[in-house]
Amino acid sequence: MQRVTKELLSVHILRRIHQYCSSRQYIAKAAQEPFLNGSSSVYVEEMYRAWLKNPSSVHKSWDAFFKSATSGLQPGEAYQSPPSIVPSAVLSTAPKTETKRAELTTTAQETQVATRSIDEHLSVQSIIRSYQVRGHLVANLDPLGITSANIYQRNLEGAPSSPEVVIRTFKLEEKDMDREFKLPTTTHIGGTDTVLTLREILKRLENVYCRHIGVEYMFINSLEQCNWIREKFESPGIMEFTEDQKKLLLARLTRSTKFEEYLAKKWVSEKRFGLEGCEVLIPALKAIIDKSSELGVESFVMGMPHRGRLNVLANVCRKPLEQLFAQFNALEPADEGSGDVKYHLGMCHERINRMTNKNVKLSVVANPSHLEAVDPIVQGKTRAEQFYRGDTQGKKVMSILIHGDAAFAGQGVVYETFHLSDLPDYSTHGTIHIVVNNQIGFTTDPRVARSSPYCTDVARVVNAPIFHVNGDDPEAVVHVCNVAAEWRAKFGKDCVIDIVGYRRNGHNEIDEPMFTQPLMYTKIRKQVTVLDQYAKKLVEEKVCTQEEVEDVNRRYDNILHEAYKAAEKESKMYNKEWLDSPWHGFFGTRDEFKCDPTGVSEDTLQHIGTAFGSVPPGNFKIHPGLKRILKSRLEMVEKREVDWALAEAMAFGSLLKEGIHVRLSGQDVERGTFSHRHHVLHHQTIDKTTYRPLCHLYPDQAPYTVCNSSLSEYGVLGFELGFSMTNPNALVIWEAQFGDFMNTAQCIIDQFVASGQVKWVRQSCLVMLLPHGMEGMGPEHSSARPERFLQLCNSDPDVYPNIEEDFAMKQLHEINMFVVNCSTPANYFHVLRRQIALPFRKPLIVFSPKSLLRHPEAKSSFDEMVSGTSFKRIIPESGVASENPNNVKRVVFCTGKIYYELVKERAARGLEDKVAIVRVEQICPFPWDLLTEEVKKYPNADLIWSQEEHKNQGYWSFIEPHFECLLKHIKHERQTDLFYAGRSVSATTATGSKFINKKEHANHMEDTFKGI
Repeated sequence: MQRVTKELLSVHILRRIHQYCSSRQYIAKAAQEPFLNGSSSVYVEEMYRAWLKNPSSVHKSWDAFFKSATSGLQPGEAYQSPPSIVPSAVLSTAPKTETKRAELTTTAQETQVATRSIDEHLSVQSIIRSYQVRGHLVANLDPLGITSANIYQRNLEGAPSSPEVVIRTFKLEEKDMDREFKLPTTTHIGGTDTVLTLREILKRLENVYCRHIGVEYMFINSLEQCNWIREKFESPGIMEFTEDQKKLLLARLTRSTKFEEYLAKKWVSEKRFGLEGCEVLIPALKAIIDKSSELGVESFVMGMPHRGRLNVLANVCRKPLEQLFAQFNALEPADEGSGDVKYHLGMCHERINRMTNKNVKLSVVANPSHLEAVDPIVQGKTRAEQFYRGDTQGKKVMSILIHGDAAFAGQGVVYETFHLSDLPDYSTHGTIHIVVNNQIGFTTDPRVARSSPYCTDVARVVNAPIFHVNGDDPEAVVHVCNVAAEWRAKFGKDCVIDIVGYRRNGHNEIDEPMFTQPLMYTKIRKQVTVLDQYAKKLVEEKVCTQEEVEDVNRRYDNILHEAYKAAEKESKMYNKEWLDSPWHGFFGTRDEFKCDPTGVSEDTLQHIGTAFGSVPPGNFKIHPGLKRILKSRLEMVEKREVDWALAEAMAFGSLLKEGIHVRLSGQDVERGTFSHRHHVLHHQTIDKTTYRPLCHLYPDQAPYTVCNSSLSEYGVLGFELGFSMTNPNALVIWEAQFGDFMNTAQCIIDQFVASGQVKWVRQSCLVMLLPHGMEGMGPEHSSARPERFLQLCNSDPDVYPNIEEDFAMKQLHEINMFVVNCSTPANYFHVLRRQIALPFRKPLIVFSPKSLLRHPEAKSSFDEMVSGTSFKRIIPESGVASENPNNVKRVVFCTGKIYYELVKERAARGLEDKVAIVRVEQICPFPWDLLTEEVKKYPNADLIWSQEEHKNQGYWSFIEPHFECLLKHIKHERQTDLFYAGRSVSATTATGSKFINKKEHANHMEDTFKGI
C-alpha cells in the first residue's frame, strides 16, 4: 500500500511539474526550435527523479521547489518559500514591523532569484541536450569539406543558415561564461567533476559532438542505452591512444593503402573496385574483430559489396596474396564451376588473432553486384552457426555487414534485414553495420539519391545508434569501432558506423569521374591520403620517426612483391579456395552416385502419425475445430493412409528421428496458409502458450524449428538460404504464402539459388515450397511461375544423354537445382527426404498444391512410403489403358494437380481404355529414360502435353524442346511431334473472373481429349 501511494504521489507531482514548465515563458521560446519542443519538462522530470534518490544532487532552488510541490502547493506557489539567502542574524536584529516588511521584501527577492536560477539551470541543460541531439549535424565529418557543414540546411527547407543557429544558440550571456553550473545526471562531460563553468561546458561539448564524430542516439527509447553511449563519448580522456596503439594503427593503414597502390601499378587496366579514399576501413574492421575477440567472439561472418573486397580479403582475413594475384592472371580453373569476377568472391579462413591470442574464424560471403542482396544471407548464416553451436545469446558468433552509402539508402532489402534483427527466430543478437560512405552512388549526387538527411536513417527504425565519423581521422574511427563492438556485446543489438570518406577514382578504375562530378574530383585530386596525414601526425607527435614510417612501407612492399613472384609460377587456380561455406567431413564420405533409402519403417510412420494427430497432454485447451482435424489424422493412420499435411509431418518427423534439424520458415507456416498444417497449437485461454507436436516425438530427436516470418520474401528467403549454407545435415525450407510471392525475391533466386554452385562452388539443399494451381483465384494467387525456374536450370534440350547405370543419380549430380510438382503425398514425402539422403546438396523447388491438400483422391498408402520405396520421377498410367497399350489412341503427359481433373474428364467421356495419362513428377532434371519407355510403350498413340497454365507460361517452353529431342532419338514412327493442350498465351497468369476461368478449363479439357 505504501509503495502504491508513493507511485501515485510521484505521478501527481510530475503532472504538476509538466504543468509548471508548460506555463513558463522560456518553453514558448524553446518551442520555436523543433528539436527542443517540450524537452524542458523532460529535464525537470529527470531532476525530480534524481532528487528523489538524493536531494543534494540538484540545485537548492530545485530542492525547495520539489519539497513545496511534495507538500501539496500548486506549481505557481511552489517558490513562495525557497531557502533564505539573507543571513538570519540580520533579520533577528530588526524591529518587529521592519522585520515583517523585510520578510515580505526578502520573499519577493528570493522568489525572483530562485526563478532566475531555475531558468539559467534549465538553459544549461538545454544547451547540453541540444549538443546531444543535434551535434552531429554540425560535426566535421567530411574529409573534403563539402557536406559536413550544410547537411542540415540541404535537407530541411527553411532551416537556419549557420551552425551557430542550428545548435550553439543559448540564453545565457557572455557574463555567464565563467559562472559555475551544476552538471545534470544526463551528461558525463564532467567526469569526476560535478560543477563546471559554462565556458568549459561548451568547450567539452564541442570537443565531443562537433569534431570528427557525430553521434545519433537520442532517438533511442532506452534510458540505459542512451546513458551508456553518453559515457563512451562524453567521458574526459576516453579517446586517448597509447604509442603502441598508434603505431599499430599506422601499420594497418599502411597495408590498406599500399595494397591498393600495388594493384593499381601491376594491373593498370583491371577493374578492382579499390578502397582508395576510405582506406581506414581495414583498421576499422580489424579493431572490431580485435575488440569482439577480446569479448569472447570466435567466429565472424561478413558480407560486403565489391568495393574494397580484395583489400578486406587480403588484410583482414589474410587470404594468401598469391591466390589473390592469381585471379588477375586469367588462369584456367582446375575444378568445378565457371567462377566469378574476383571482386565478388568469398572465403573462409581460421587464424590466430595476434591482439588477443585467440583463434578466430573469418568468413566473407560471396556476393554478386546486386548490392545489399548478401545482407539477409549473412544474417541467416550467422543465425545458423549460432544455433548449431548452442550460442543462444550471440556471444560466440557475430555478423558484420559492410555497405555503400547509396545502396544502404536505396535498397529495400536493407530495411527488410533490419526488421529481422529482433525477431525471435531470426535475430543474430546484434550486427555491426559499416557504411563506406563515398558520398556518391556510381555518378549520382547524394542530394538526388535519397530523401533523408543521412544515408543511414533507415537504421533508426530499430533504435540502432548511428556513429558518423570522418574517415580521415583514423583514431576517431577506431574509437567508434571499439564502442560499436562493446555495444553489440552488452546489448545484443544492431549499430551503424558511417565512415565518411570519398572515392578517389571513378566507380571503377576505368571511369572518368570528372565528367559528372568536376568540383568534387577537383578537391579529391588535391586530397592527401589518410596514410600520409596520419604518418605526418605521428612524426610531429614524436611517436615515430620518418625513417620508421618508411621502413613499415618498405617491409609491406617486399611482402607484396614476393607474393607476386609466387603467383607468376601458378598455372591453374582453384575455385574451391574461394568457398565461403566449407563443409568439412561431408564430401567424399559416400559414393556420389548412390542415394540412401528414403522409405522408412511402418512403425516410424505409425508413431509419428499418432503423435501428430493426438491432443496435447495435460489441460491444454485447443480449438474445437482442431480436435476434428486431429481426430481425422488418427483415423487416417488407422487406415494406413496419409494426406498432404500428414505426409509432410512424417517426412519431417523421420528426419528429426535421424538427427536432422528441420527448419520451416515463411508467412503463416505454423498454421499453413490454407489451414492444413497446424504445427503449432495455441492454448485457447492462456496467451503465449503453445504446443508443437513434432518437437515431442522422440527423447533424443533433433530440434524442429517452425516460425512465422515477417511479411518479407526477399529478406526472408535470403536468410533461409544463408541458414542452409552452414550445415549440410539440415533441411531448411522456405514456404511462400502463395507461389507468385516469390516474385519479390527473384534476385535471391537468380543470383544465389540457381547459380551459386557454378559461380562460388556453394551447395545448398534449400527447399522452396511454392503453392501453385489455377483455381479461379485471380492472377496473383495462381502461378508460382514454373517457366522462370525451368529457364534457370542448366538442362540441355538438344542433346539426348547416354542412358547408363546410375543415370538418374548422375542427372541429379550435374543439374543446378531440382524442380518438381508432386501429385501424391507419398512422392512429396520422398522428395523431402531425398534432399538429405543424397550425397550432395542442391536446391529443391516444389510447386506445392492448394486444392490437393484436401482432395479426396490425393492420398497415399503407407505402402508407398515404407522401407524399400522411393521417389517416383514419373508416375505411369496404371489403369485399363496400360493393360492394352496397342489400343491406346492418346498419351497425355501432365504434372501436378491437373492430373486429377484429367482423370475425371476422361471418365466422363468413357475413354479409360483409349487415353493413358502419365504424370511427370520431376520436371528437371528431365527424366529422359522413363519418358522414352513411356513413348515406346504406346506405339499407336499421339502425344499431348496438357497443362492448365497459359502456353507462354508453365512447363511447355521447357518440355517441348526436350520431347522433340527425345522423339528424334527414338524415331517414333506414328508422329514426331508433341502437341500442346491448355490455355492460350496471356500477359497475365490467370483471369480474375470465375466465369472465364470455368470456360477456359472446359476448353482445356476439350483440347486434351478432342478427336479420339
